[in-house]
Amino acid sequence: MIKMKILNDYKVIILICLTLGLAPYSPEPHIWGKLKWIVGGATGMKFSDWFDVILHGSPFILLIRIIFIKLFSFTKNN
Repeated sequence: MIKMKILNDYKVIILICLTLGLAPYSPEPHIWGKLKWIVGGATGMKFSDWFDVILHGSPFILLIRIIFIKLFSFTKNN
């Protein structure tokens, strides 16, 4: 039950996005570099690079999920 509370707590998810999602920060956030690589054709990407995308991208997917849940629950209540 505690896991579900954490997965639905937007404050925790934002903190995870800012730490795990963007780390390492220098010279640019890691996920940003990987996304640019994918948009550029993903030439030369190995399994570990795809795993990196999933690892660093999952907090943002959770954040998008929470945003949709909040939006739909808001429109459902009105």
